[in-house]
Amino acid sequence: MGSWGCDFCDSASSFASLMSKLAKDSAAFKSVLKRQDYSSWHSQPTATSSEPEPVPDFIPSPKKKPKPKSNVVWSQPADTGSGNNVNTQLVYAVDYLKSTPNPTRLEDIALLTNTPLLEDPVLREKFKAHDRILWNPKTDLYSYKHEYNFRNKPALLTEIQRATRSGRGIHVKALKEAWKDAPAAIEELEQEGEVLVTRTVKDGQLRMVFWNEIKPNEESGGMPVEQEFMDLWHGLKLPDDVELRRELAKEGLQLTTAAQAPIRAPTTKKKGKRGGAPRQRQVRLTNTHLAGDIDLTRDYAPPGK
Repeated sequence: MGSWGCDFCDSASSFASLMSKLAKDSAAFKSVLKRQDYSSWHSQPTATSSEPEPVPDFIPSPKKKPKPKSNVVWSQPADTGSGNNVNTQLVYAVDYLKSTPNPTRLEDIALLTNTPLLEDPVLREKFKAHDRILWNPKTDLYSYKHEYNFRNKPALLTEIQRATRSGRGIHVKALKEAWKDAPAAIEELEQEGEVLVTRTVKDGQLRMVFWNEIKPNEESGGMPVEQEFMDLWHGLKLPDDVELRRELAKEGLQLTTAAQAPIRAPTTKKKGKRGGAPRQRQVRLTNTHLAGDIDLTRDYAPPGK
């Protein structure tokens, strides 16, 4: 009984000392937590886990904002509207009136072209004196004087007929300036057989127009050639010059004088030498009228010396 009691007392004292040590460690740990700084995000403890967050091996750098692209071409002057020069402003005003089919007031032209036609007397006088500007003093309206004056299909055909009789065609561009629907009317006249047109090779646009004097009918002719004969015609090949001369000689014919090519002597040059052999220069003899009286092979001194 005595020994058991001693062992119990020793165990109790050991347990008390252990609890005291645990209490001291707990107080020290709490004091450390109070002194800890949690102001930075990486030192802030998480509620779900006490382990520190893993740091990534690669931290991407912040993306730079792209610089805005500028469409300004520094090698060319900036577009300032109608310009400051009087001649430049005149071109703007005339071009606008050229694109307008109806007569226009001077105030409207100045407003739509941003030109000082009302304030600048020099510009206004140049505009009125332009050879393509028509001014109606009764209505005080201005219009552009086109090379051709028509507004319908029959009048267009009359202009084409007048030009063809004088031996020339008309550019479709000039007709379009006078009437914007002129190209469509020309295509209709072409389908009707009234006109003949030429087109550009690249994109097949209308280029020039002529009046078709021969109507496509059985009586007067002018019908399109059948495709079979067109293929035979384009399939013919012209012989070369040597074969052509031979064929003409067989028939007892020869080339005309204008068609004969001049025959030139072949030029022979020695290879390896630059420029060939030097030419011998001919010497011109002078004073040949003294050959009978004076010996020209000796030195001559006048008498008395």
